[in-house]
Amino acid sequence: MMNNCANSQCAKPLHYLREGRVFVFDVQDPSIKTSGKPGHHLEHFWLCGACSQQFRVEYEPGRGILVVPRRQAQMSVKEAKQQASVTRALAS
Repeated sequence: MMNNCANSQCAKPLHYLREGRVFVFDVQDPSIKTSGKPGHHLEHFWLCGACSQQFRVEYEPGRGILVVPRRQAQMSVKEAKQQASVTRALAS
């Protein structure tokens, strides 16, 4: 259950969902077993309006939930596109 902004430096209380942004992650949970496979569950995180302008929430297996600057997240996408174009060029 999310009660506050996921940014620990802010922690603004959640009153309404009309402001900010909700992030949902499908998280593997080895403590839950279904048909012999590890289970999973959904985790919800909210960033208030001010924080959602500057940050985003990411999930990394083994590290957990991270609040990262939006610019850094966008750079990752840009770098991934550049790497894909280099890979395509080498494959040709």
